Amino acid sequence: QVQVVESGGDLVQPGGSLRLSCAASGNIWIMYDMGWYRETPGKQRELVATITRFGDLNYAEAVKGRFTISRDNANNTVHLQMNNLKPDDTAVYYCRAQFTRGAGGEFWYSWGQGTQVTVSS
Repeated sequence: QVQVVESGGDLVQPGGSLRLSCAASGNIWIMYDMGWYRETPGKQRELVATITRFGDLNYAEAVKGRFTISRDNANNTVHLQMNNLKPDDTAVYYCRAQFTRGAGGEFWYSWGQGTQVTVSS
């Protein structure tokens, strides 16, 4: 069993900043990619940013230059610093962890429960 818990969502004004955090714990052998995704009503869940265990980054075009993803491998945590927030960033943000449960094992994925980010004046 692996638990993924997000925190940091809030109501913020346009142009403001938020920092989301995510911690994964449980039966994890090696943590691979960690990432943030977001979802709004009527739309599919979309990628926001991902980071590999080696630090390779990937961002959605809509957030490049405004969001920064980082991670702490020792604690299986990932953060998303969001600056210059826009109303279009309003969504439920989900953390996803990719990991193995043993040597030579297959990949497993776990999602958090989501944290609400609302950008509004």
